[in-house]
Parts: sequence; structure tokens; C-alpha cells
Amino acid sequence: MEPVNDVAEFTLTNVAVVLAGGAGNRFGAEKPKQFLQVGRMSILERSVSAFESHPAIDEIAVVVHPDYLAEVSRMVSSNGWHKVKQLLPGGHERYESSLAALRAYEHIKVRNMLFHDAARPLVSARIISDVLNALQNHEAVDVAVPVTDTILQTDSTGEFINAVPDRNQLRASQTPQAFRFSVIQEAYSRALASGPLTTTDDCGVLLRYMPEIPVFIVPGDEANFKVTYPSDVVRLKQYLAE
Repeated sequence: MEPVNDVAEFTLTNVAVVLAGGAGNRFGAEKPKQFLQVGRMSILERSVSAFESHPAIDEIAVVVHPDYLAEVSRMVSSNGWHKVKQLLPGGHERYESSLAALRAYEHIKVRNMLFHDAARPLVSARIISDVLNALQNHEAVDVAVPVTDTILQTDSTGEFINAVPDRNQLRASQTPQAFRFSVIQEAYSRALASGPLTTTDDCGVLLRYMPEIPVFIVPGDEANFKVTYPSDVVRLKQYLAE
């Protein structure tokens, strides 16, 4: 692999993008789940604070539903987040939120960009550090944990089993997903040129449209789970109590 370019060439070395643009329909609350207060902080505040407090993160962009831009702006002020420099309106799909961040930085010399789900409020400094360290030698990095359940591959109807993949080769993806900025920018450029996007995350875009770029896996953590359903809040409270 070619050596990484000297970081002195870049205005910003590591930009973290916190994706909070989802409406949280599966959660069933009046407001998106990322605004739910759990303990002394909301889910979104915990996620942003993890990157704000990490010494290697230079800048943070928060992508949020347009209806909540003012609320997040107040949140930035009240928490004294000095690294949050961009508040961006998100789209209906996840990829539109990622694109909003890529476009916001397209005229700035950025070396690495990390994309993190706001609904994963317990991302650790260890995970962030491991991802940044991996970016020293790799152009794309994902975070994942081993799968503990048996996974079934079905037929097109979803009613019959076609295969049972080897669990030892399966991982459950987490975030942050991180990339050399120029690489993920090119992947999205190719994706948009090819037609409607169908992938659900940024690594999926890279794998589909730039398969020549390997994605390195950093070990995740069970605590770095995604709050999706109300029952996940109970789990979050248990981790916080511990």
C-alpha cells in the first residue's frame, strides 16, 4: 500500500460527521430518538461529546433533520462544543445525510472523514482511536463485532431458507465508518452517476462502487449498539448505571 500523504498537506486531518437526520419512525416517539434524554444528556449529546472530547478529532459536523436545526444549535451553545463547526440539514435517506457532509467539505482540504450514527451514544474513545490509527495504513475502515446468532439466508420470498452462512465469517457492523476523504468522495460520485442508491451505509457505497478499495475492520464493542426501539433505552440505562 502506498504511504499516507503527509498530514501537513491538509487543513483538517480528522473530521467526524454525526448523522442525526433520521426521523426515528421505528422508535415510535413524538421526537426523533436522538433527542431522547437518558440521564443527564440526550442520546445525540452523548454521541457528539464522544468526538468533542477526543483529542485527535479536529472538527465535527452534525447532520440533522431540518426541523431540529435550531434545537441542535442551542445544544451546541449550551454544551460549549467548540469543535462543532457545521450544522447541516439531512435528507430522507441516510446517504443524503452523508452527501450533505461531503458537499460541505468539498472545498476544504480534509484528509479523513468519520461517519457515526447519532443513535450509538456509547461509542468509546478506544474505538475512535483504533479507527484513526487504522486510517494511518488503510483508506477505509469499519467497526464491527462478531455475530452470536445463527444467520439465515432466505429465498426471494423470505419464507424459506436458502443457506446458513458460516457464523465465523460474519460480523455485525457498527460505526464510525471512516475513510480517506478523497476515496469516499469518489465512491459517492460514482454512485450518483450510476443511478438511484440502494445501499444502507457508507461502507456499502464503497464496496459497491469502488470494490478495489479494501475495508479494514476494527473490533467494536457490545456497548456501541444502536438505539432503535424503546427496549434499547432500557439497555442504554443499564450500561450507564454500570
